[in-house]
Amino acid sequence: MRRASKKSLSSAATASAGAEQVNEKQNRKRKGVSTNLTSRKAQRGPTKAVSKEVERIDQFFYTYADNSSVMIDPEGIETLCSHLEVPHTDVRILMLAWKMGCEKQGYFTLDEWRAGLKALRADSISKLKKAFPELVQEVTRPSNFQDFYIYAFRYCLTEDKKKCIEIPVACELLNLVLGLQFRPQYQNDYKVINMDQWMGFMRFCNEINFPSLDNYDSDLAWPLILDNFVEWLRENKS
Repeated sequence: MRRASKKSLSSAATASAGAEQVNEKQNRKRKGVSTNLTSRKAQRGPTKAVSKEVERIDQFFYTYADNSSVMIDPEGIETLCSHLEVPHTDVRILMLAWKMGCEKQGYFTLDEWRAGLKALRADSISKLKKAFPELVQEVTRPSNFQDFYIYAFRYCLTEDKKKCIEIPVACELLNLVLGLQFRPQYQNDYKVINMDQWMGFMRFCNEINFPSLDNYDSDLAWPLILDNFVEWLRENKS
């Protein structure tokens, strides 16, 4: 038998080493593919969950939406309120509109509904009911309440370019937002109230002892409407 030459041995060794390198590369490649697949699955998991959540929120929306306008209109909101077991004048419905960022009074669009209910993690009546206490806490934080107070005024501007709301509406809104019993019987020379006066009333409520009004000074720079209001309160104190 002939002895294998050094050259042939060297070639065999080189071929073997090359085969090992190829195998190693293929193994690495397969591992990489496996890792990528695992990574993609992991990425798809949360995305699927989010998609399912949005799908449920959308289905919840269409329970109350009008088919022609594809919005929840005043009638749909009343049905929603009946299912929530709250009156449509409940302040929590106004808070819900604030959370959704609704632009038009009495109407919820799909995008507004998605944004608000996704933030509240509510895709059903039961979950929305459970979210109300947390929503109330969020709104009543000092950092949020002023924004809500301003929103409430703007939400009541039912016409484009409208800048004032009627006094009876303002009284009801103050009663709703501040929880104070300001009844529409209050009458004065003003028929409407603007944003500056609305914000002045918030300052009044923050700084004046109510209902005693013992620290109210009419010589300070209070709007005339508030001077008249304090005079009316004192006359009708009983």
